[in-house]
Amino acid sequence: MAAHLEDFIEGAHRPGDPRHGASDQIRLLNRELSWLDFDARVLSLADTPSVPLLERAKFLAIFSSNLDEFFQVRVAGLKDQLAAGLGRVSADGLEPAEQLDAIRTRVVELGAHVDRIFLGEVAPGLADGGIRLSDWASLDDDDRAYLVEFFEHQVFPVLTPLAVDPSHPFPYISNLSLNLAVTVRDPETLERRFARVKVPNLLPRFVVMPDGERYVPLEQVIAEHLGALFPGMEVSSHEAFRVTRNADLTLEEEEADDLLAAVEVELRRRRFGRAVRLETSSSIDPETLDLLLPELDLEAADVYRSESPLDLGGLWDVWALPRPDLKDEPHTSVTQPSLAGSGAETPNLFARIRRGDIFLHHPYDSFTTSVGAFIRQAAIDPKVLAIKQTLYRTSSDSPIVASLIRAAESGKQVVALVEVKARFDEQANVTWARALEQAGVHVVYGLVGLKTHSKTALVVRQEDDGIRRYCHVGTGNYNERTARLYEDVGLLTCDPEIGADLTQLFNYLTGYGRQERFRKLMVAPGQLRPRLADLIAQEATMPAGTGRIIMKMNSLVDVEMIDALYAASAGGVEIDLIIRGICCLRPGVPGLSDRIRVRSIVGRFLEHSRLFHFANGNGTGRPGYWFGSADLMPRNLDRRVEAVVPVSQPHLQARVHQVLDVALSDDELAWELLPDGAWRKVPTTVGVNSHVTLARLARERARTHTSEPGSDAKDLRGSAW
Repeated sequence: MAAHLEDFIEGAHRPGDPRHGASDQIRLLNRELSWLDFDARVLSLADTPSVPLLERAKFLAIFSSNLDEFFQVRVAGLKDQLAAGLGRVSADGLEPAEQLDAIRTRVVELGAHVDRIFLGEVAPGLADGGIRLSDWASLDDDDRAYLVEFFEHQVFPVLTPLAVDPSHPFPYISNLSLNLAVTVRDPETLERRFARVKVPNLLPRFVVMPDGERYVPLEQVIAEHLGALFPGMEVSSHEAFRVTRNADLTLEEEEADDLLAAVEVELRRRRFGRAVRLETSSSIDPETLDLLLPELDLEAADVYRSESPLDLGGLWDVWALPRPDLKDEPHTSVTQPSLAGSGAETPNLFARIRRGDIFLHHPYDSFTTSVGAFIRQAAIDPKVLAIKQTLYRTSSDSPIVASLIRAAESGKQVVALVEVKARFDEQANVTWARALEQAGVHVVYGLVGLKTHSKTALVVRQEDDGIRRYCHVGTGNYNERTARLYEDVGLLTCDPEIGADLTQLFNYLTGYGRQERFRKLMVAPGQLRPRLADLIAQEATMPAGTGRIIMKMNSLVDVEMIDALYAASAGGVEIDLIIRGICCLRPGVPGLSDRIRVRSIVGRFLEHSRLFHFANGNGTGRPGYWFGSADLMPRNLDRRVEAVVPVSQPHLQARVHQVLDVALSDDELAWELLPDGAWRKVPTTVGVNSHVTLARLARERARTHTSEPGSDAKDLRGSAW
């Protein structure tokens, strides 16, 4: 054991805190630093030689976008606390200033890592593969002629140089915009002037040359043509910079007569949020920096310098190049046998669901031929009377929304709960809400003080024996695009009790009244928190050696839930947590969390499902399985509408457990959390990649034409494992 880890564990037994004898800093990890640890795990994929080069570039782009969101939301919130003089400490006992200092140290480390990966490995590797990051100096005359024409016809007409002098105040720098800080000199008066040129964000971040083998940063193309923007002046210097602003939406919902209009106003205000970060090239002129900082109301600690081009999120343009030899093998989702038709025949999904519940696991099971087909078939089925659905995030060309519009136009009762407060998807959701309203859909925008985050759909159908309700409850958004990239699960069922629960939930969301006790669903806010706490505590009351909990989620932050897990560990319960992102729980600390293990799966697909397994889930020694939309965070448990559904049928429980087994067996994509808060890559011994394994199992189920998982379970325990 490393010396610093021994010191940490010894410190875990300090006296004075009644909760497990540990201080907050020992019991809990810092949320913000845990977020950055997740970004570091994403970045590690860009640093993995076995990952194809364009995929490594993609992970650099994802890392860059993640960090943008972190500054726009989390750092902005800490700065707001500091500016307001609020000494509010985090759950682990750190004040805002302490957290900001720790964040800066970590981000600077990650920035150096990005420079090493991009400049030292990815860019040279792509060059060896025929895709070269080029600068102006390395181009020949034909290349430059092409870029001159590109500049004159596509770039120059949209550029606006903005001077700064007594008659021209410092211009507003919009959020996440890429800019050039330009210093020019009048050759007659020798007077120096500063100007700002915004790099158009609707043009490609990197200009791909006609041969498809080279790409040039757009700001370099503009920089080489600054003379056209400042005729008669001498360009002394030019430096790229980028500003990040507070972009978190703040709504006074209780005072908003029209929530949709209030969101639209806040979206306009977002552009003018307070600056929180200044990114610059590492060679920026100190004089230019001295000008920018006071104008942006920033300090030296808010400056982040980079050797790489700014905004590597633009590498998505490079990833889009048609070079399959430098990418992952294309993934093809399969239609599971229970949903497959015969030949060109379209299966009757309602008849299939009546035969038994259907468990879906995306992207291994096709979203289009399951959830998409379910809503599409409901829209055209003359026996369907009503469709009710929540929409949190959806795609720009959503087939789901098109189906809802078609259903409304055919006279069906259609209700869409559109969450217009979904962060960074507000504008898209406002647009969809307007389109749905115009088609005659009853659109509801959510509840005051709550976000509707549940992933639920209810179809009411008139059948020979009366009204029957068909349901979908899932962990992922109704978005066909992300369903090909995000790992999620769902359940198609016509269970009467779940149907009654969803009816009650939608009535709560669209009308007035308080939530009552639900039959099978666990719903937040209200019932979900105490039910989960009871299930956790119950495991510790079972006979010795039988207590077992497995949870898979995106984030674990809620202190009450963490303490409940600590108590269960102390009571002898074995606990495995599969946490993709933020985890504030410390595992493996003697006397606190001896029996808790935490791992994270980070790979090709974004792990997004939330699964809960309790070995004695119903208190009678029989296992219980649930999944739903909620992470264990205060916002999910107390400030969002969430729905968690039980999995009751034994063969579907086996499918859920199989997903958990594979994740716990993974030794290629998995990381483990150590007691001191550090993440360590799980050493590869067997060679289990959960994404590859689950895709293979889905294909095997499709080939054998069975939805029963018995053969899969045997395979998991075979010699290959």
